[in-house]
Amino acid sequence: MEFRVLQYFLAVTREGNISAAAQSLNLSQPSLSRQLKDLEDELGAKLFIRGNRRIELTEEGLILRKRAGEIMQLVELTESEISEVKNNISGTLSIGAGESLSMHRITEVFRRLKENYPDIRLNVVSGDTEDLQDRLDRGLLDFALIFTDFDRNAYHHLTLEEKEIFGVIMRRDDALAEKEYITVKDLYDKPLIVSRANGLDIFSGSQARRLQVAATYNLLYNASLMVEDGIGVAISFDGLVDTSENSSLCFRPLYPEISVSPSLIWKRHQNLSIISQLFIKQLS
Repeated sequence: MEFRVLQYFLAVTREGNISAAAQSLNLSQPSLSRQLKDLEDELGAKLFIRGNRRIELTEEGLILRKRAGEIMQLVELTESEISEVKNNISGTLSIGAGESLSMHRITEVFRRLKENYPDIRLNVVSGDTEDLQDRLDRGLLDFALIFTDFDRNAYHHLTLEEKEIFGVIMRRDDALAEKEYITVKDLYDKPLIVSRANGLDIFSGSQARRLQVAATYNLLYNASLMVEDGIGVAISFDGLVDTSENSSLCFRPLYPEISVSPSLIWKRHQNLSIISQLFIKQLS
């Protein structure tokens, strides 16, 4: 399977038809069609369902699109790391992060690095612990900033000093909005919207058994829309969505306080790029 043909395959999935893809690649349509047919023959699988106007991917085609995209990312990362060695300090630092104000620490450190090494770039990928660990394991991220437990045998880690406080996001017309803080008992009869990563883990077992989960999320903006539309109240960190006086939403902290400090993790037994080494040194 040639890298060039994978690029052709991704161009077809992006453009939606072979004619447009051939034009974008400066190839003739018959040449592109032949190479895609050779790819199907090589894999022993049909990749496309060819329609009158647009092509659709088969199940095998969907798998190849996902893996081909990952291969492209790894190639770009490899080229970036080689460029660092050849051209002093350059390339991209890729960091995955859950949503939190602790990200300010990451961006501040990167800003200081960039003052000394102007050719470096920062790539941030949002997601929960499950998403980010998967990307770390596949070599698509250098680091991940997470707020849940992790396998310390698989990852190095650095615990940051920042503290994220849990609370409840609700509509301003909710009865709970009249309170200064929210207890777990206040939530017993409320439909909850919780993060896919934490779920109800922040509460004790006996408390969690009396709570009702109406929905889960991995990006808080989507959770805030669910709150606005009356699906429930959301458990989240403070300061991540607009809860100012002009907003229809408000935030109340949990009492007793429930908080967590983030951990920056990276894979054990991997050679860190020059940028990554500088980043860790600056962050420590």
